[in-house]
Amino acid sequence: MTFAATKGHFFASATWVMALAGAFAVASMAPARAAPVASVEPEQSDVAQLTPPQPSWFFINRGFTENSSAIYDTVTGKLLGHVETPQLTDLALDPAGKFYYVSSTLWTKASRGTRQDYVSVFDSVDLKLQADIPMPGRLLVGGRLNNFVISPDGKFGYVYNMSPASSVNVIDLVARKFVKTVELPGCASMVAVPGVGVSALCSDGSLATLTLSGAKSQITRSEPFFSATDDPIFDNFQVDRAKNQIVMLSYTGKIYTATLGAKPVISAPFSLQEAAGVPAGSAAPNQVNWYPGGVQQMALHRATGQLYVLMHMGEFWSHKAGANEVWQLDLASHKVVKRMTVPGEPRMIAVTQEAAPHLVFAGEDETVYVYDLATGKQAWKLDHAGNGVITVAQAQ
Repeated sequence: MTFAATKGHFFASATWVMALAGAFAVASMAPARAAPVASVEPEQSDVAQLTPPQPSWFFINRGFTENSSAIYDTVTGKLLGHVETPQLTDLALDPAGKFYYVSSTLWTKASRGTRQDYVSVFDSVDLKLQADIPMPGRLLVGGRLNNFVISPDGKFGYVYNMSPASSVNVIDLVARKFVKTVELPGCASMVAVPGVGVSALCSDGSLATLTLSGAKSQITRSEPFFSATDDPIFDNFQVDRAKNQIVMLSYTGKIYTATLGAKPVISAPFSLQEAAGVPAGSAAPNQVNWYPGGVQQMALHRATGQLYVLMHMGEFWSHKAGANEVWQLDLASHKVVKRMTVPGEPRMIAVTQEAAPHLVFAGEDETVYVYDLATGKQAWKLDHAGNGVITVAQAQ
């Protein structure tokens, strides 16, 4: 029985195969139809162009994720382009908005070989490389706002380096050539001083001014006004060009301002915490309080004199911690006028220089938040945008 059933199944299967073969034979006799021809438009490549940088834009370093700084518009939330900024570089914007400058150190064999130090010049409209300006020195100090600064007239760039002592490379940005290196012992974090040269914070607690306008460079120092061991000042201070001032912040939360010049004038400090109605910060151990922290801890809206500071609950020396709140300080009245709870424990903050500004902040996870300060609400959340230094464009 088993054999008969199997045999019957075999014959049925053979009959089905023969019928199927016949159907294929009939089909093969039918006239062939031409396959439809797809309509393909020929590709045409083009190059998009940008406007010069706008006050609503910000630039954020992508760090070790990508060797670039991304350009975003806070109004639209759109990514506009990238400026090439390899690891351990610093970005500076031309005051006239025509160029982007990047100070770099590169080895021919990754981390060894021949070292090259140079300033790259990129056009701000098409982001094309215009020139590489070679210079001596050993930079390796990327990731700070004030390592590479441009004179207000856009004619000179000042690059901080270590070779091995602290020094400044002077770059002629008009002629696009290296001028000279001037030693600046024990000092860093620079600001360009119109008609003079640069000033920098120093380890002895003073503000040094390097005069470059004459035939011979000279260094003068203010009286010490802070302690670099007991209550240091964060190096990412803010610059107000209209007032020719810098705004500085110490680890305990003291606010200093200095009017720049051949002989800078430094104000008496006041407590950021007391400006908010809470006890002043202390350098004493085991004192839990609100403290400033992060990598880029504060941002200044220059037209209104509003300072935005990243704040967290902690102890002294917790200065690298991400923030739970952003405090808005009115510099004229010495009052904290608003406290905002923020997500993402940000360590970087900036504010655009629009009439209706946007607050930009980022944490370790590379998520960037953009807040509309007129409403106090989140305007954009930008994933994978970056977590490095944030630079904002100035009004032209």
